[in-house]
Amino acid sequence: MKILLSSHFFHPSVGGIEEVSRLLATEFVRAGHEVKIITATREDDGSAFPFEIVRRPGPVRLLALVSWCDVFFHNNISLRAAWPLLLVRRPWVVAHHTWIGRVKTNRQSMRDGLKQRLLRYARNISISEPVARHVVRAPSVVIGNPYRDALFVRDPQAVRDRDLVFLGRLVVDKGADLLLDAMVLLKRENIAPTLTIVGSGPELENLRRQTNVLGLTAQVVFTGTKTDGELVALLNRHKLVVVPSRWQEPFGLAALEGVACGCVGVVADCGGLPDAIGPCGVKFVHRSVESLTTGLCELLSPGADLSRFRQGAEAHLRAHRAEEVARRYLEVLEGAVR
Repeated sequence: MKILLSSHFFHPSVGGIEEVSRLLATEFVRAGHEVKIITATREDDGSAFPFEIVRRPGPVRLLALVSWCDVFFHNNISLRAAWPLLLVRRPWVVAHHTWIGRVKTNRQSMRDGLKQRLLRYARNISISEPVARHVVRAPSVVIGNPYRDALFVRDPQAVRDRDLVFLGRLVVDKGADLLLDAMVLLKRENIAPTLTIVGSGPELENLRRQTNVLGLTAQVVFTGTKTDGELVALLNRHKLVVVPSRWQEPFGLAALEGVACGCVGVVADCGGLPDAIGPCGVKFVHRSVESLTTGLCELLSPGADLSRFRQGAEAHLRAHRAEEVARRYLEVLEGAVR
């Protein structure tokens, strides 16, 4: 097949959609298909890929690319990229990595409503069950996100000498401050875990200040952003990966990467986070510091058996390996072409 993949953001931009698009495109090529990517990301750092990247194509080039392909695959719907389908009929597949509209207010703009109406003409893929339920006007196949399974692996020789790790952009929606508040409540139970906060963002100084005010400086370490092998080694030093997001995460790749490195997940019971950890952790009530504290107490108590959560990790992770996820995507793409 000739696959035209639309990814609004792509390498060298860093983020979940960029990583998933790269993994899928690489696996599609490995499976014998021809792939071209169109993206709005201008920057090009010269990295070599086994597929062509067309950055910000003009109308004539975009129309030519859609005419070239056997199937037009949107990794997140883009109206700016979809218009050639009005002139050139091609099978259209859309993978949904986030909500359409504002989840907090349950409101949609006219643009969001147009996207919903157009999706009835596409084959739809959703990265979690909650996202599939959100795409209310079109049937959707659920295929969880892939992770870099060759990189994020459990090291059986690793010494897990630290307790909690938070991994993510330091913004209010990610809820790192809720985890710091929970650590204060844990102290009242005579539990004083260590915490590593991995990431950067506008909330960094507020979180440092909160750590000082709450008297947690001896327990909390801020590492800044970590990637690749350095991040994998760090995750393998920890017992629990905690994702206390205020925002309803459509999936939760950080939780999945932590599980792949042998951590037990502790996640909010909202959005796609339960899908991301499967049987490999516990869930707490969304935005509830008390519920988060209870979950952490259960896993940090002296008699806690974390091995029971790791037993199901292999089967859970198998479904999220890049090759397996790409195989399932290709089934949808090939079905659309047929």
